[in-house]
Amino acid sequence: MTRILERTVLFADLRGSTALFETLGNAEATSVITHTVGALADSAQAHGGHVVKTLGDGLMAVFDRPQHAFDASEQMHDALARLVVRGGERGASSGLRGLRLQVGLARGEVVEMAGDCYGDAVNIAARLLQHAGDNETLATAEVVAGLGMAPRTRFRSLDRIHLRGRAEPVPVFLLDNTHTGEGTVTQFGDLPPADEPEGLRLSWLDANRVFRVAQLPVVLGRSPQANFCVDDSRVSRSHARIDWHGGAFQLTDLSFNGTYLRFGDDAEVLALRRGTCALHGSGSIGLGSSPQDLSAAVVRFEVLRHGMARTPRTDAASPAR
Repeated sequence: MTRILERTVLFADLRGSTALFETLGNAEATSVITHTVGALADSAQAHGGHVVKTLGDGLMAVFDRPQHAFDASEQMHDALARLVVRGGERGASSGLRGLRLQVGLARGEVVEMAGDCYGDAVNIAARLLQHAGDNETLATAEVVAGLGMAPRTRFRSLDRIHLRGRAEPVPVFLLDNTHTGEGTVTQFGDLPPADEPEGLRLSWLDANRVFRVAQLPVVLGRSPQANFCVDDSRVSRSHARIDWHGGAFQLTDLSFNGTYLRFGDDAEVLALRRGTCALHGSGSIGLGSSPQDLSAAVVRFEVLRHGMARTPRTDAASPAR
């Protein structure tokens, strides 16, 4: 029987599973991933969700209400954290300790047919995973609007993000991360207070663009739909994201090959593996390989203070290359 219903769709995806197969072998790694995905499914069902399907190292579930989906996502993050802690206490491999969870939430009309679900909300929730960092939950405006006041205040806007396969950008919200206990890192520790920057300049080959704070977030990647397109085989379609939070530009790695950051030309290279780092001053962002690699796709960045962002109109307004 085919039914068309209003549903909240949840996609959950485990990252870091490849390392488990490398360190534990196929049999044990399969057991760990299966057990972990089972814990995620239990979390969905505990909040009234229906698990539509498991996807190797992830799952898809649907819920009647946004609050139930949000509560399930919170329990999923907690369940993974407990598994990692217990594994660490028992001397588990670094692969298990490296598991991370991304969750995408969207709400809309869903077609339920033959045990599966279809529709725009399904596609959006799945695509949100491509823009989520480690242990992040991303949600659409429809989901956030359906939450209670307390959880709603924990989300901050990433503005409108272009999702693969969609012509129109989607308003996306990020849940402030309270599960990893890891704050934003910088190469030099906490940054001293400073006046709010006016913008951020990004340069790669002949592309030179200035993004104002109001224009963030910016997605760097190989996809033509990325805000700043870097066409290189080592660059993921959505490789990294820069957004404005806590009074600073924040760079988050979204890729499989990693994002590498260097402040200045002689400083140590900082490797971001699904991590986040505050940008300050100027430096280089290596997408897929270190800026020290002469063949790497390296994006130069510069945080612009007031009076520094006087660039030709085409720099700030031209489409991504």
